This record gives sequence, structure tokens and C-alpha cells, in this order.
Amino acid sequence: MSPNNTLEINADRLWETLERSAEIGRFRDTGLRRLALSREDQQVRDLFVGWAREASCTVEVYPIGNIFARRAGTDPSLPPVAIGSHLDTQICGGRYDGVLGVMCGLEAIRTLNDRAIATRRPIEVIVWTSEEGARFTPPLMGSLSFAGKLPAAQVQDTRDDDGLRFGDELERIGYAGKAPLGNRALDCYLELHIEQARHLDREGPDIGIVVGGYKTLAMRVDIEGETSHAGGAPMLERRNAVVGADYLIAAVNDVGLAFAAEQNRTIAPRIECFPNLAGIVPEKVRLLIDFRHPDPAGFDRMYAAIRAAVVEVEVKAKVATTLTEGWSWGTSLFAPEWLALLKDTATELGLPYREMLSQAGHDAYAVAELTPTAMIFTPCRDGISHNTNEYIERSRTVPGANLLLNAAVRRANC
Repeated sequence: MSPNNTLEINADRLWETLERSAEIGRFRDTGLRRLALSREDQQVRDLFVGWAREASCTVEVYPIGNIFARRAGTDPSLPPVAIGSHLDTQICGGRYDGVLGVMCGLEAIRTLNDRAIATRRPIEVIVWTSEEGARFTPPLMGSLSFAGKLPAAQVQDTRDDDGLRFGDELERIGYAGKAPLGNRALDCYLELHIEQARHLDREGPDIGIVVGGYKTLAMRVDIEGETSHAGGAPMLERRNAVVGADYLIAAVNDVGLAFAAEQNRTIAPRIECFPNLAGIVPEKVRLLIDFRHPDPAGFDRMYAAIRAAVVEVEVKAKVATTLTEGWSWGTSLFAPEWLALLKDTATELGLPYREMLSQAGHDAYAVAELTPTAMIFTPCRDGISHNTNEYIERSRTVPGANLLLNAAVRRANC
């Protein structure tokens, strides 16, 4: 076995780094509210950039705000092995979603520095902008833009619920970078993330190697009725857009329950209403629908059921609807050679693992369009995530961090 395959991170330092990052944007004591391009996002970016430079990394920032911290290799002509995730959180977020992956990447570089180990290829830690979609949508904005799936101009012009423009907010926090888009090749990309489900926590082992994801689609449904007086308009004559939305929300949930044995997911997580005032039958509603299934055929059946529900709602609520498909990803995401690298490295290190699917979306999905990509999952207590009670155990997290380190070094020396 190569000495490079027996490296171990400094677990104390990793935990100190995680705890320090959790001081920025603290919310409800145990969680975080660190929305993309907020003051808190700026502060944690500054912290990361400072740490990266202390670790002798060069730092570049893209116009969308993605941060690239590179540890040089001995052959500067080779593209880097990239490790990445995100630092922004949900509005009631946890301390580890995204953050753990970034800090494990940083810790990998620090460990190599401690031992004065050179690698042939550079190793690069990437912080992707606005992964969560909690302030600016769609999610995965930074990685989708990097992959050429989302035009930079569209990202720059996106506005949050207060009407603030992405590009202006990026300038305000000082992370509107100048590195040109489309000029950065990656040898491969690896992302470590908490599982955000309960399989590893309840069933073990402590490492999940992600072999694919749920087929997922988000749809925007615009529902149009007619404003009228809440007191004067007869019930049988109303065209109430909110009632149409209510019927559809319930129908989407019923579809999810009907397919529950197949481990699907459905939700209508966001609703916008106009005029949203007392005394007025609402005229317009914009509804977001998100549904996921581990099997493409099952996904197609769910899709048909949801489309049928939309048609029924039009009749039942006397409304008109317009459907717009949004972000999506499939089930076959990751490169076989990277999966083999992770499995072989875990076996050599004596680290038990299980193969698994990801039910959530990650930046790795976008990057997989560009370069060989794979993911590692570590346990999250009770699968609680996007919640201030998100929690991980150090002893169950370190094995995944060590796998990340050793797999990255193994590839970086090819």
C-alpha cells in the first residue's frame, strides 16, 4: 500500500474549523441563517479565503462568486483534482450542510502541508455560490453557471423576494470576481456531504458512496383566477386562484402518498399570491412543485399523475394554469472510474462503506456534466437537515474525511 493511502486528517483541527464557521450567522443557538450574498455569507467567505491563503493556496473568484483555492502541484500543466461544496445555508439551516464538504477539503490541504507531501496534480477546494436557492433561485446557481447550464447574465439579473439583484448584491459583498468564465479545466471533482437522510445514521456504516440520485423535477405552476369581493361574490361564481392552489397542493401530496412504498418524494414548498389582501378573492397564485423518484419509470408515472391533477384543478376551481419546468437532474450522475477509486481506496484503508442513492440535489450534479465526479456521504443524526437541529458526530464523520483525503491524493499523483 502506498504511504499516500494511509493519511489521516487532524480531527481536532477540522472540528475547530467547523465550530468557528458556525459562529457566523448563528440562528436559534444551534443552527445557521447564512443566506447567499448576505453579510454573513461575506464573513464566512472572508474566513475561508483567509484560511486558504494561510495554507499557501492561491485564490481566484469567478464573476458569479465561486471561489477556487488551489494548492499547487509539481506539474503545473495538469488540471487540478477538485473538492467542493457550499457555505450558504437555508433560512433555518444547520451547521454542516455544505459546510462540512468545504472544510474537509481545506483540511485535506492542511494535512498535506503538515507532512510536506507534494502531489503531481494541483488540489483545488471550491466554494460554490448560492447552492441552496433559499434567497436566489434556482438552487445550484454557482455550479450550474460554471457548467454552462445557466447563463451568467441570467444569474446576475436574478432578484430575491425584496427585489434585490444578484449581481448588485455580489458586488456589495466584494465577491464579483474577475476570473473569466469557461477557462478552468478540472481533472475530476469530489464532494463530501452529510447524507440528509437516516440510512447511514440508523443502519451504518459511516461512509456512503453515492452511485446515483433520484430523478427530480421542479415545476412552476401559475394559476389565474379573477379578483372579486370576498363578501359580494357568490361562491358558485368565484374563480379563486388560492382555492386552485389548495386543491393542487393536496393533490401533489396525495400523489406522494400513493407512491410512498416506492420511496418517492413530492412537495409544493412555495406559494406566492396576488393580491394577498383581506376581503379580496385572489386573482393569481404561483406555486412551486418538487417531485423525486429513484426509478425513471416511477418518475414518469408520478409526472403523469401530477399533470392530470393540474387539469382536474382547472375544472374544479374554474381557473387557468400554466406549467413551466424548472431545475431537474437524473439518476445516473457519477463517473464509474471515480466510484471505483473511492471503493478501492476505502477497501485499502479498511473503511466499511455502502453504496447509496442521493435523495437531495448537490453541486456535484452540475459539475458531473463537465468532469468525472463522485460523492461521499457521512451520517447525519436522524437524517435531520435543513433544520437548526442538524447534527453530526465526530467519530462517524472522520472516516469519510479520511477517504476524501486519500482518494484525492491518490488521483492527484496519477
